[in-house]
Amino acid sequence: MISEYQQQLRERFLSVPETPPPAPWRPVLSRRNPIGGLLGIGFAIAPGTGHDLVMVVSGGGHGLFDALTGEKIARDRDPDPDDSTPDAVPDLSCPGLGPIAGTRVRIAGLFGGGLHTTTYDGWSLEVVSPEWPHHRVLLSTDGGMPHRGPHGERWWHIFDSNYSELRAVGFSPSGLTLAVATSSDLTLWTRRSAETGPAGKADA
Repeated sequence: MISEYQQQLRERFLSVPETPPPAPWRPVLSRRNPIGGLLGIGFAIAPGTGHDLVMVVSGGGHGLFDALTGEKIARDRDPDPDDSTPDAVPDLSCPGLGPIAGTRVRIAGLFGGGLHTTTYDGWSLEVVSPEWPHHRVLLSTDGGMPHRGPHGERWWHIFDSNYSELRAVGFSPSGLTLAVATSSDLTLWTRRSAETGPAGKADA
């Protein structure tokens, strides 16, 4: 049995529609960009530009995306079997590729691990399951529990994983990229423009 308070929360989460994140967030990849057999994702920084990079590990190999433009900048369809999935090492990492070759990227997803759920300036993410086993991703702007304020003003239901298994949800370490990965796709948002620097400030 669940408490009356828990029932109220469940009803509230079920009553609100899925809605895009508010400004300054904007979509990067097409909504739910398909990636079959996605196992997990991790973040890195592009040398030179400082852009957030998203590394994707899937049944089809490894891929690397520019989180500002959505461009796929590297792909390895046949990674070394010893490094093809992050569970091969204690820190759940895989070798980087393309511009981050020679480094390792920690991967969050099917095998464990996690991404940042808060940013330096108060954005936060929460995953709820009012219709288990489906998950909903909630974004809030005040760093608190999102259900304490009006939906669409202080919190937003930004993703409903009612069709595929949720793998990972989180911000990049910079706080400028927001990613949701399921077993079948990747969705990205950014709040950085081509004219802003790594910390969201204008480049000199």
